Amino acid sequence: MKNSFRKKPLSQLLDEVNGENRLNRILGPVALTSLGVGAIIGTGIFVLIGVAAHDKAGPAVSLSFAVAGLACIFAALCYAEFASMVPVAGSAYTYAYATLGELFAWIIGWDLILEYAVASATVAHGWSHYFQDFIGIFGLGVPAAFSRAPLDFDPETGMLVLTGSLFDLPAVLIVGIITVILVKGIRESSGFNTAMVIIKVAIVLLVIVLGSQYVDPANWQPFAPFGYSGLSVFGHLVLGEPGLGGAPVGVLAGAAMIFFAYIGFDSISTHAEEARNPQKDIPIGIISSLIVCTVLYIAVATVITGMVPYNEINIDAPVSHAFSRVGLGWAHFIISLGAIAGITSVLLVMMLSQPRIFLAMARDGLLPKNIFGAIHEKFRTPWKSTILTGIFVAVMGGLLPLRLLAELVNIGTLFAFVVVCAAVLIMRRKHPEAERPFKVPFMPFVPIAGILTCLLLMFSLPAENWIRLLVWLLIGITIYFFYGRHHSELNKAH
Repeated sequence: MKNSFRKKPLSQLLDEVNGENRLNRILGPVALTSLGVGAIIGTGIFVLIGVAAHDKAGPAVSLSFAVAGLACIFAALCYAEFASMVPVAGSAYTYAYATLGELFAWIIGWDLILEYAVASATVAHGWSHYFQDFIGIFGLGVPAAFSRAPLDFDPETGMLVLTGSLFDLPAVLIVGIITVILVKGIRESSGFNTAMVIIKVAIVLLVIVLGSQYVDPANWQPFAPFGYSGLSVFGHLVLGEPGLGGAPVGVLAGAAMIFFAYIGFDSISTHAEEARNPQKDIPIGIISSLIVCTVLYIAVATVITGMVPYNEINIDAPVSHAFSRVGLGWAHFIISLGAIAGITSVLLVMMLSQPRIFLAMARDGLLPKNIFGAIHEKFRTPWKSTILTGIFVAVMGGLLPLRLLAELVNIGTLFAFVVVCAAVLIMRRKHPEAERPFKVPFMPFVPIAGILTCLLLMFSLPAENWIRLLVWLLIGITIYFFYGRHHSELNKAH
């Protein structure tokens, strides 16, 4: 058991990226910022605004975005310090290995698998809704049996219900297309993502400028119909009122749900090994993409809830339907097209990040190297794990409902952020001499605030999410003790 808490030396981490089995360093600050914006702007604006406003926070969803953004800023600063110190693939997994030991690193790595894979499935689900909304403009449609997941979550009863469909075909198809692009290479993936980002940022600005002309301030009353709290501890409500299904509602509950919209910034750190100048470029990419997206999120949330009464917002395609409602059919067309582009880039970055986590864990022997550590000779991409990720995401995106997936991702991501913030405190204490090209300001306030705000949002999620997280982690720990621990490169070396 003692071996499970061995830490990986920083020198060893840095040596690994100079070996033959490394990734290409071709991403600059603009490409990295674009990856961050590509991952962040999409599902949050085009899908989750509807769910959070309708079910959780009402017009006060703009405050929910501000609360979630604040928690992310604290965590982002901690990520930036680590990414500048250890510019290798693996993100929070790698940071945990250097500070907390192998077992904690495995737990975080397993947790990140939950974050990126389930996030990708959620995004594929949202892409399908907007795609069907877009082709519906031309009188086309997907057969009902293949138009959505066979299950949906009813917030009024808190139960899963049958939809009558077999699976979500558009979600499965887009995952397949993205998988092929990712196998081919990071340069092609980055270029495709940049094009998508330009389109969707232009659409978001159009939504803000044009939509503001159709805002009716009466729609903001009451501003917080579900209250300003919604804090629960392991599912037991502490502050606020429960919703129809018993789940917490309010600004904090809304923040806990739409937190999913921000998780893209940490994916930048998974590409540190592919950055040309990671010590400088990774912090720039993380912080700049987060600030830009937070401002845009709050602006869009304010406009949409001003255009449509919160309880009449369309959950599946809230932005495009808001413009149809005020008679702007042409805007509906453009926004739906932009949403498809935007959500596609989110899916690409999420699915781009997942195999890099697998790669880092395989290098350490915690996963089979011949599968998860395999780098394609020509494309220099982790192709086998990319294909496996695609299959897993396609299955989940085709079969599970949006509400269930979004909350499952959030608790896993928040847990990872808590660990990264704690790891910065530990690293500052145990290795004060280590070179830090970027340092977290206002120590120790920032990491402590990051821990507390992320825990606050975790506690605001329904109890079932804690149960799902614990079950997932127990499965992961079992795999570690039966496989990872015995094949660990660090343990072999000792």
